Amino acid sequence: MNKTLQLLIVCLTLTTSMLSAQKIAPPAGRIAIVADGNSPDPDDLGATAITLAVLRATGLEDRLVHYSHSCDLVRGNRISERAEKERHHLMQLSCDVTARRWGGYDNLTFFDAIVQKKETIKDLSAAIKKSTADNPLWIVEAGEPDIIGLALKAVPKEAHKHVKVITHHPANDNAGDFYTWQQILDFGIEEVRIPDQNINLKVALEEWDWAKNHPDSRIQWIWTIGKIAEVDNVVKFQKGKWDCSDAGMVLYWMTGATNGGAKEASVDYIKSLLSTYIESHPEPKKKAKK
Repeated sequence: MNKTLQLLIVCLTLTTSMLSAQKIAPPAGRIAIVADGNSPDPDDLGATAITLAVLRATGLEDRLVHYSHSCDLVRGNRISERAEKERHHLMQLSCDVTARRWGGYDNLTFFDAIVQKKETIKDLSAAIKKSTADNPLWIVEAGEPDIIGLALKAVPKEAHKHVKVITHHPANDNAGDFYTWQQILDFGIEEVRIPDQNINLKVALEEWDWAKNHPDSRIQWIWTIGKIAEVDNVVKFQKGKWDCSDAGMVLYWMTGATNGGAKEASVDYIKSLLSTYIESHPEPKKKAKK
């Protein structure tokens, strides 16, 4: 084995160890998530399931005060009306089934941003309005920025300065039909930009075989919803990939956000979090019928 290869192996081992040892140390405040999933890219199916599972696994589910999906408010010609309708249902399933199976979300409503547009804006606005210096709101931009803009518009400016929007990809920032990214910034919110999470979290299907073959059905469900995104026939760029890239922004928040949060999460880190929780919280065994 040559020295270059040895050095590469050492670096990869150290990186994995560092991520595995990353502390769960979220910043002050609450978190809100605005996802799409109804746009051509179905990656939010897997990302939603991972997000809810890791928050539950780390005891942070109570910090999630808003979750909405299907935030792409104007359908583009890359997805048919029928396919988009299917996506709405699939995103709601990803939210509702994951929340039920993993538990901890009985007091949270998962909003469809198109079907329940007024309710979605009202709920996010209420969370923004409660924001203070000691209790800021961290909004994860996992889709187009329009819902965020509409919610900010509905709230007095005083609260805007206590809102922090986490983003990882300009494809989301620049996809708004009603708000540009600059207009979101003009509200006076704090932009928190991290590297593209696709690099480490959009991976070959084989890297998720551990979940596919896991004995716990909660883990199997997560793999299944991500696999549904992979076999989606609207886009081709998910073929052979298991993608939960948007969940990387939540992992960044959980591990400290602007105070040393993990900007480069990995599948191994997610596996470690979920496996640890499953080991200490096994599924209850069903009693056999007499």
